[in-house]
Amino acid sequence: MHRRLPIEAGAIALCTRCGSPLYRQSGISLRGWLALVSAALIIFIIANCFPIATLATKGLTVNATLVDALALTWRQGHEFVAIMTGLFAFGFPLGQILFLFWALRALLSRRLPDDFHYGLRVLRTISAWSMIPVLLLGILVAIVKLSGMAALTVGPGLWAFGALSVMMTILSRVSAHRLWRYAEDAGLVPASGALLRKGDTPAACLACGYVQPLAHNSGNACMRCRAPLHRRKVDPDARVWAFLIAAAILYIPANVLPVMNVRLPTGVTSHTILGGVVELWRLGSWDLAIIVFVASVVVPMTKLFALAVLMVKRRWQGPLVQRQRTRLYELVEFVGQWSMLDVFVVILLSSMADFPGVSQITAGPGAASFGVVVILTMFAAMSFDPRLGWDEAVKEKVDMRNIPETNLNAEPGHRVPRNNA
Repeated sequence: MHRRLPIEAGAIALCTRCGSPLYRQSGISLRGWLALVSAALIIFIIANCFPIATLATKGLTVNATLVDALALTWRQGHEFVAIMTGLFAFGFPLGQILFLFWALRALLSRRLPDDFHYGLRVLRTISAWSMIPVLLLGILVAIVKLSGMAALTVGPGLWAFGALSVMMTILSRVSAHRLWRYAEDAGLVPASGALLRKGDTPAACLACGYVQPLAHNSGNACMRCRAPLHRRKVDPDARVWAFLIAAAILYIPANVLPVMNVRLPTGVTSHTILGGVVELWRLGSWDLAIIVFVASVVVPMTKLFALAVLMVKRRWQGPLVQRQRTRLYELVEFVGQWSMLDVFVVILLSSMADFPGVSQITAGPGAASFGVVVILTMFAAMSFDPRLGWDEAVKEKVDMRNIPETNLNAEPGHRVPRNNA
């Protein structure tokens, strides 16, 4: 167990057992974060209202935008792909920005609305599915693929998406847990761990980080945010294996079936994921070919294998093994989104190459299958509980009277010295 201590701006507090970051101290104030969120909202509007690129061939011109790509994919009969990519590239990023704006305004006013805890739970959920950086890479791949097909002019939407990608990466540090810590420091919500006494069974709420005695909690709901409270995730093994098996089954059609169909005056050709990699290589874009191959082939296989290894190795004892498992799990979480790259490329190509009578690109059945594989592997990673391995590897009791400087926003069993940041 850890007690959260003041640290210098830019410093990171680490767990002394597994070495994972516990919390960071940002040098940006609440007003600074609010200004950045406001700028991100403006850039988001620009990115989606102005064309990403303008393509012209044989007297035809296309001004491609993300919204047009989603609408065209829907009209072509691929509603599931349009909804899926629309949520990841438009809906969830917009929701993340709006909920951050709302939460920061509430904290600055020092009056939290009654639904503050619900709003932060929504923010925590949608932030994991916001994929603007992946979309930006998809835009670049699509532009390279079409550069030799038509006269291409980069539009302001591309530059806006580039700026938005940087902003969203920075804003990802303003997590729901950090907002709860801001509220706690301002005295707007109960302090974490204040109710713990000797002999209590502590449990940390996954939604807000509030550490509280589990036995004193009626209805197994967090006393601060009312989210369901459990000391560990409920029955994670069954859910992880179910998601992994389903993802492994769908991974076969995702790679065998075409992800897109290209209609030209000379006929119709279908392209699989590997076919797209080969095409990029032939165009001379070997760097993008490697990126697409890693994101669309290596990463999904690695996630499936890594999660399976994590499930099997949980029974292995020893702190060293558990630290290795923790690093592997962090890697799986980090790369989870990037497999959606090929799906984004397909819908963008469908909009950029929409020249009636000259060329048309539509999503294939492999695109939907591949998108579901990405979703299932992300659900599997979210269902996994790395703390269970530590429970089995380290069997020790913690005397509440002898806990020195501990972070009560973390789970039991982790100790951090005062100067470890």
